[in-house]
Amino acid sequence: HVQLVESGGGSVQTGGSLRLSCAPSGLSVSDSSMAWFRQAPGKEREGVAAIVSDGSTEYADSVKTRFTISRDNAKNIAYLQMNSLKPEDTAMYYCAAQSSFVCNRHMWYLSTEYSYWGQGTQVTVS
Repeated sequence: HVQLVESGGGSVQTGGSLRLSCAPSGLSVSDSSMAWFRQAPGKEREGVAAIVSDGSTEYADSVKTRFTISRDNAKNIAYLQMNSLKPEDTAMYYCAAQSSFVCNRHMWYLSTEYSYWGQGTQVTVS
C-alpha cells in the first residue's frame, strides 16, 4: 500500500522561500518518477516539477528559475525548494509518484501519468 505524505507548506511573503517534502511509504523515490503538482482555487491542477529515476528533472516554465526538485535516496524523500515566491504561486501543492517503468517522462506534467498522490500541503504567498 503506497502512501505519500507531504509537509512544509505555509504562509510566506513575496520573495520568500519554502521547502516542501514528500515522504512515501511503499515505494522508493530512486525507482520512481516523483512530481509536484499544484492547484489554485478555480484552476486546473498543473505540473510544477518532476524528477525521474535517472535523476533528471523537468520544470514548468513558470517556475524553472525559482524552484528545484530533488530527492534524498537514503532518506527516501523528495523535495521541492521554492525560492522567490510570488502570489501566483499560492495553491495546494501535491506530491505524485509513479513507477519509472510506467510513467512517460515526456508527459511528466500530466496528472494522469501518476497513480499515487499525497493529501496536499497549502502554500500561500502574500
